[in-house]
Amino acid sequence: MNKYLKQTKIDLQYLIYKTEELLNIAKNRYKITIEVANRAKIKKKINKKNNSINKPIIQAILEMTTINKT
Repeated sequence: MNKYLKQTKIDLQYLIYKTEELLNIAKNRYKITIEVANRAKIKKKINKKNNSINKPIIQAILEMTTINKT
């Protein structure tokens, strides 16, 4: 599992790189933006219980870049 998906603070350069990677993979930027937003909503509900360091939107971006690579 990616070390950034765990309870660590994220490097902003890495986050920017992953965001650009996700947008380059996507055929439709609007659709991928909606998918990331929906996944972040789910993460927000889950994180109320977990006290995560990273915001739900960051977790969603990182999760989606690892999923789309496979």
